[in-house]
Amino acid sequence: MGDPVSVDLLARLQPLASLGKDGLGDLPALCRTHRFARGGDPFRGTDWSGQLVYLVQGQLLASLADGSNRVLVGGYELASAPIARGGKLPGKSLCITDVVLLALEEDKLDIVLTWNQLAAPVTDAAGGATDWRRMSDMFALDNLTVGVFASLPPENIQSLLARFSRQSVKRGDTIISQGDPGDYYYLIESGRCKVSRQVAGSSIQLAELKEGNAFGEEALVADTVRNATVTMKTDGVLLRLSKEDFNELLRAPLLQRVSGGEAVRRVESGAIWIDVRFPAEYRSDGFPGALNIPLDDIRQASAALDPEKDYIVYCQTGRRSSAAAFLLSQRGFNAALLEGGMRAYAGAMESVQ
Repeated sequence: MGDPVSVDLLARLQPLASLGKDGLGDLPALCRTHRFARGGDPFRGTDWSGQLVYLVQGQLLASLADGSNRVLVGGYELASAPIARGGKLPGKSLCITDVVLLALEEDKLDIVLTWNQLAAPVTDAAGGATDWRRMSDMFALDNLTVGVFASLPPENIQSLLARFSRQSVKRGDTIISQGDPGDYYYLIESGRCKVSRQVAGSSIQLAELKEGNAFGEEALVADTVRNATVTMKTDGVLLRLSKEDFNELLRAPLLQRVSGGEAVRRVESGAIWIDVRFPAEYRSDGFPGALNIPLDDIRQASAALDPEKDYIVYCQTGRRSSAAAFLLSQRGFNAALLEGGMRAYAGAMESVQ
């Protein structure tokens, strides 16, 4: 069980083949292989609920949905379709040789297929075409299957993609300026840009962004001014979404909020507090056991977090933590916002004492 699965193998299976090799790049992570010995029935004694199951190696005698009994050979035409799906198993089966079955979760595959179909390149009135599947911040596998976009209502997907506008930019163009109000959320279709911040009169470069990366969400989620300047390092094309559309189609459906009482219950069950204030604030009154990751550091520090854990993000008022919770969710983490921040939490705790 658990042998590596290649993109070439998945490209021979249906409906996976419709994604093309580029769209299959991350999909092997969703797949598991299972080996069964000659003479056995692989569909008895194994739980296949919620799985699509394919024969990828060996020979199997199986009763198909049309009532016929067929010998399936891994890698050949009949075996390109799933032999079991949604808990519907062959009436009987027998391993003529040792066999290898491949399984993946049907719901997760459906999410990937839905986004892939809706995100296919469409030429706009100006003759430009956006291939949304190249947007790595948006279409990372974790985002689509367990992260921020997995929870997006399907009816929002088409509206979301349709409301982005394309903007051609030149090297040296300033896209957003530190201190300005937040107005757009951006995705980089092509080109590179740098993120910098003025500190004590000097400009400090914080990061370099490339094709597929997103920026501008912090000021929109926290409803505050820009905390950095973004300047193009090359010519390129940006996709931008207005603040109103961002709030309607992304922020509102996806920002998970929890009350103080619910947060405590989750932490008692294993969730972890994340304090996104500055270290001096955290040292003053941070919650016991909390991780201190200032909002400025949340993008880089997320690489060290455990994706299997649940996180409750907080700050004094909920403003900074709302931005941090969204950024973590966008990267595939199960992160919730403490509603109202520490102020509301303290008041709620006092009322139950």
